[in-house]
Amino acid sequence: MLVQLSIRDIVLIERLDLTFEAGLSVLTGETGAGKSILLDSLSLALGGRGDGGLVRHGVDRGQVTAVFDVAGDHAARKLLRDNGIDDDGDLIFRRNQSADGRTKAFVNDQPVSVQLMRTAGQTLVEIHGQHDDRALIDTHAHRLLLDAFGGLQEEAAEVGERYRRWREADRQARAHRARVEAAAREADFLRAAVEELEALSPQDGEEEELAERRAGMQKSERIAGDISEASEFLNGNASPVPLIASMVRRLERKSHEAPGLLEETVELLDAALDSLSNAQMEVEAALRRTEFDPRELERTEERLFALRAAGRKYNVMVTDLPALAEKMVGDLAELDAGEDRLAVLDKAVIETRAEFASGAASLSEKRHNTADALAAAVMAELPALKLERARFMVELATDAENPTAEGIDTVEFHVQTNPGTRPGSIMKVASGGELSRFLLALKVALADRGSAPTLVFDEIDTGVGGAVADAIGQRLQRLSQKVQVLSVTHAPQVAARAATHLLISKGPSDEASDKIATRVARMEPEHRTEEIARMLAGASITEEARAAAAKLLAGDR
Repeated sequence: MLVQLSIRDIVLIERLDLTFEAGLSVLTGETGAGKSILLDSLSLALGGRGDGGLVRHGVDRGQVTAVFDVAGDHAARKLLRDNGIDDDGDLIFRRNQSADGRTKAFVNDQPVSVQLMRTAGQTLVEIHGQHDDRALIDTHAHRLLLDAFGGLQEEAAEVGERYRRWREADRQARAHRARVEAAAREADFLRAAVEELEALSPQDGEEEELAERRAGMQKSERIAGDISEASEFLNGNASPVPLIASMVRRLERKSHEAPGLLEETVELLDAALDSLSNAQMEVEAALRRTEFDPRELERTEERLFALRAAGRKYNVMVTDLPALAEKMVGDLAELDAGEDRLAVLDKAVIETRAEFASGAASLSEKRHNTADALAAAVMAELPALKLERARFMVELATDAENPTAEGIDTVEFHVQTNPGTRPGSIMKVASGGELSRFLLALKVALADRGSAPTLVFDEIDTGVGGAVADAIGQRLQRLSQKVQVLSVTHAPQVAARAATHLLISKGPSDEASDKIATRVARMEPEHRTEEIARMLAGASITEEARAAAAKLLAGDR
């Protein structure tokens, strides 16, 4: 339930902290005191539409914080957990509204989207007035309320799951059929391509390896001539080695005739001969390393060109050829086995549709039975609400040919406000006051089923008085035994039945200021009589009004 509402700088409210309890709480006050501001503030904290005009004049930003105490398995907690929001302890909804129109939303001090705040808020609070009856506007909600009344939510959820399984099976069958048909149209091409790619047998990384090998052989081919020429110079007929060796032998013989003159020259020439000999060996080795089979180069180039030609033919990179070959083999295998697989999928479609149809038919039958019971329960509440000549009907249309995840039924609430008039959709036939009373009867019939844990009724007693207002008060009190009820009211008969009475007024924000601010005071028992008397008598409170107020508070009606 809603346990606290804190408002800062919203319209006429400068600073306000309210606590709420279980049961029925009423908010009363003179017209214009600011009751609507409280509801607008609560709506803002629940993800309602923001507006810079809500910010109090003279400040840049307003803020509303709503605190809720709900069970651990409540839908709001699950929704928040699914969106990564910590839900330990109370749920704290906070909305900052800037004067420039921008807003920021927080749940448990974590920033959230306004849409998430609104969705979670709708599971916590319902705000109803003569012109804002969410439960009656959307016919989708009519079905939810009918299922809630009959305790059919789990069965409806199972039907929805069966519907999703059927639609998924149908989707898979359609997709597979499309693949088989496409493969069949390309069967000849596929078989030829598979044969070609299997013969080519492309390998991962093969293009890069072949390109490197080809480049190495081409490089060897270019430098092999220069190395061969060097080898010819060092080892051929023109080689200087024999001449130098002969010269060294002559000089060695002469060195004995002139000691100390040629020894160093002979040593240098010997070293030169050694270096030339080493050079001969290295050149020979280099020449051997550059040797390759021209036919190997030709085979490498042919393989490389064949791979690249296949890539161009099939419009893929050469590196993707192995994957393409695997896919084509799979497509061909799927074509060959496609009919068998398709038969299995078609059978799954038939079976899942039959399961859905069976569940939907059973649910539909229970809905028809529940519709009569719900209509009777609402009808039982109407006479006391001065709708004794009206009829409430649950129109249930079943169309097995056009199923949805909700089953095969569409549900819409119809009313007939007077005998002889044409029944029609509740939103089109009922007036504002009638709509509010139909809604109240519906909520009482549902009790705590199909409702948020906090219900807010905004002046649903407008235009009625006496016994009807008292009947509304009775029903609000009965509702408050199941869920928390907040009611903005001008009816003393309703206010007298409240467990908590809040008086809304406006006046100077403080003694030294001429600014007007809205204030809210919790009425103590000894003060409630005076406020009920004011609601009965108006500006001039008489002793008779005080006596009547005392009787209302005493329950003597």
